[in-house]
Amino acid sequence: MTAENTTEVREAPEVLHRINTYHQYQRREGIPVITGFSVDALGQLELAPWARKGGRGTFINLDGTAGTNDAYLCEIPPGGSTNPGRQLFEEMIYILEGNGSTQVWYDEGKKVSFEWNQGSLFAVPLNAWHRHFNGRGNRPARYLAVTNAPLVMNLFHNLDFVFDSTFQFDDRFAGQHDYFSAEGQLYTGPAKRTRILEASFIPDVNNVQVYTWKERGGGGSTVEFELAHNTMAAHVSQFAVGNYKKSHRHGPGAHVIILSGQGYSLLWPQRDAEPRRVDWTVGSMVVPPNFWFHQHFNSGATPARYLALRWGSKRYDLGGAIQAGEEDLDVNVNEGGHQIEYEDEDRRVHEDFEAELARAGAVCRMRALVPWCTGV
Repeated sequence: MTAENTTEVREAPEVLHRINTYHQYQRREGIPVITGFSVDALGQLELAPWARKGGRGTFINLDGTAGTNDAYLCEIPPGGSTNPGRQLFEEMIYILEGNGSTQVWYDEGKKVSFEWNQGSLFAVPLNAWHRHFNGRGNRPARYLAVTNAPLVMNLFHNLDFVFDSTFQFDDRFAGQHDYFSAEGQLYTGPAKRTRILEASFIPDVNNVQVYTWKERGGGGSTVEFELAHNTMAAHVSQFAVGNYKKSHRHGPGAHVIILSGQGYSLLWPQRDAEPRRVDWTVGSMVVPPNFWFHQHFNSGATPARYLALRWGSKRYDLGGAIQAGEEDLDVNVNEGGHQIEYEDEDRRVHEDFEAELARAGAVCRMRALVPWCTGV
């Protein structure tokens, strides 16, 4: 007797596909996506027509964001405007070029308007309608925005909800006529080492007052901004001719935009790793990767200043996952902090810096800070 030849047939298991709603959104928008460690010149990026905005634009997704926030560049046509829009993600806007105005509202009959110029910085209140107008009829205006869209879109994974919600965040913005014209309030930082300006509009980050931060070295000074009750924040930092800052590390997503000067930054994942160098000048942008050490050098003959758009609100705490290192930024790593002191850094760092200064015709001015400095 012969047994029947039977074969058990099993269906192949379905594959669980991974979904990134933010990336789906980017593909649908149909504009370029810039990636990498840095951008050499924001003003020279490739742009494409952007139907949602009514202008031209590009996304900027640099490696150092760790997918938590992003940037985009938008160009408003001469004499034109962006389309009205609203969204459930935060947005900080820095004016790269041009002048114009912006309208913000929850109630169509109570629009709040304010004017901006090159160098202005502001944040659109969460989910408020807004529209930007180019005040020049002969040239485009350009702005850079940093948002937390990746986090919000991937959290809710529903773009209709993100862009079409009608909820009004009256605790952030209630239609105040002076919302973008008030001077703001100046506070002391948690460790009394910095100054924090809580405001919704900074007229010109190139000339805003900065305050000495000697713990970071480099003859440096800074001011931090709390904008529109956001969980993201910003700061301006300046360092003197012939100086560089101490290396430090923190969480992801700090978009560092060079406002003046020339120099370079070193970035490395741990103390014994070979650093990666990024050269910069006015209009460059770099985002240090999550918890990588990084160090900024002014190798030119004029003071250097940058604007950082980032996580790290001092008022609204998001916890250690995103704001890692914020409270110990200027504490020695040997004492549990996140800063490397000059005497602990590789001596080659300073030697290379002095060589760069010589090429620029500048003199190192760090003898009081670095024992092996050959300058003044």
